[in-house]
Amino acid sequence: MTIQLTLLYDGGCPLCLREVNFLRQRDQRLHPSSARIAFVDINDNHYRPEQHQGISYREAMGRIHAIQGDGTVLKDVAVFREAYRLIGLGWLYAPTAWPVIGALADWAYGLWAHWRLALTGRPDLDELCSCRLEATANQPR
Repeated sequence: MTIQLTLLYDGGCPLCLREVNFLRQRDQRLHPSSARIAFVDINDNHYRPEQHQGISYREAMGRIHAIQGDGTVLKDVAVFREAYRLIGLGWLYAPTAWPVIGALADWAYGLWAHWRLALTGRPDLDELCSCRLEATANQPR
């Protein structure tokens, strides 16, 4: 089996790292010879949007994204729904596909995405993007 989902995550976010570690460990436990989920740290200076469906650093830092094996880009709660499905816990997020619950879940995720950086003691998105530009400006491609 090949990678079915590439999840873009913020390696500078302690809560994001906790979630990624859980997903990675569960995926490896269920699929020891062929993981279903790949993880890409967008906070790494080597992250390149052109290798990930053109998803910019700013976009990826603002809201969670993942790329399915066929190239389809998922965002927000849909990322968690698919990731949890792949690790055998899809039932946890299945209700988020229902109309009313889905709308509430997307709204709650939107709040989290808006406040995530401040709640985890990080600079705002504009400052992170500015620092990122400086850090990557002199790197070879």
